[in-house]
Amino acid sequence: MKVAVIGAGWAGCAAAWRLKTQGHQVSVFEASRHIGGRARRIHSPNLGRDTDNGQHIMLGAYAVILGLMGEIGLDEASRLERKDLDVISADGHFRLRNRPLPAPFHVLTGLLGAQGLSWSQKIKLARLCRWLMKQQWRTPAGLTVLQLLEQHQQDKHVIRLFWQPLCVAAMNTPIEQACAQLFAHVLRDSLGGPRQASQTLIPLTDLSQLWCEPALRDIQLQLGHRVQRLELTESGVHIDGLQFDAAIVACPPVQAARLLHSLPSSPASEQLLADLEAFSYIPIATLYLELEQAWNLPHSMLMLDDSSGSGGQWLFDHSALKPGSGETLVGIVISDAVRLQALDREQAIAAIIEQVRAQTQHLHAMPAVRASELIIEKRATFAAIPGLRRPGVTTPWPAIRLAGDWTDTGYPGVLEGAVRSGLKAAHL
Repeated sequence: MKVAVIGAGWAGCAAAWRLKTQGHQVSVFEASRHIGGRARRIHSPNLGRDTDNGQHIMLGAYAVILGLMGEIGLDEASRLERKDLDVISADGHFRLRNRPLPAPFHVLTGLLGAQGLSWSQKIKLARLCRWLMKQQWRTPAGLTVLQLLEQHQQDKHVIRLFWQPLCVAAMNTPIEQACAQLFAHVLRDSLGGPRQASQTLIPLTDLSQLWCEPALRDIQLQLGHRVQRLELTESGVHIDGLQFDAAIVACPPVQAARLLHSLPSSPASEQLLADLEAFSYIPIATLYLELEQAWNLPHSMLMLDDSSGSGGQWLFDHSALKPGSGETLVGIVISDAVRLQALDREQAIAAIIEQVRAQTQHLHAMPAVRASELIIEKRATFAAIPGLRRPGVTTPWPAIRLAGDWTDTGYPGVLEGAVRSGLKAAHL
């Protein structure tokens, strides 16, 4: 078949790769000049170097991404730093790390050995995890994460130190709004899986090079082509006048709705368009700092205390990621960056730098900052709220499929969900 993929984000790249391996003729249309969508390489004039549009982290539970990288022939060890889960607060007041033991003892010993929590807090935390396992990771319908935590008597200290950072990192949605069931799915496949599933994976290459560019190496790619019109034909679909047997729409919901709006209408298609237009979005920001010299922190990833609500939650020291390289880049992630967007840019940068300095002063002093780049992805993820209707990959039009982290993957808006949806759309 001759198949078009509209969008070269992680979902589109996965779909294109799978179609190629199945022997189909594939053309990829991408509106921007870059591969990778919302997880891609960019050039920063301020820093004078290439970097990513945001600092990302993956989990060992992302079996489909890792399997895809293996299919492409990419070596995980040279592209990802893999470590047992080790959540360390930058100020040294909290630490929770899994032990190198078989499941579920790796998690149980980690919870019971957590630093900064009382025994009663540890027991309540472990009880909630055990309850979720007994419930087979199903939560009551319509609950938010905060409601679930309060029902299971998680006190404010544990929520602030553990649950809130974990939820915002996994779902980019405040715990007061985040869907408890989607959060339980993330916990099921990470903490509830084998030891490797809860390990953290931090990219050592830029995100476009990680696997998307190698996957599209021998595929017809049209960068800078914003598709204007889809039209159904007797034998398939026209895309801007070009004939294809089928198409996978792998762009964000707003663009997908624009393209699908001109197709023949039916009650099912009207519902699909309404679902696409009902998504709301939450930004993620990353502040990159170019330091005067390598920082060489003892850990590549540290958790920050974000008491202001507009500061960073996670700190990544690239010199610790690549020991001995002399790397001078630091990344600070600000999830749920709604409040940050409203602040003066320079004042926000200065406040985050001060936050990092204050919370790491007991470690090596942070070198002077030579340059900075604040990147805000305004529609980084959809708001993962209870009751949200998310479409599947099929559509009312047989020649068209959908792909994206926003489809009904069972996950919040994460990279693994995007790749799974792309592979499923290609298969169908």
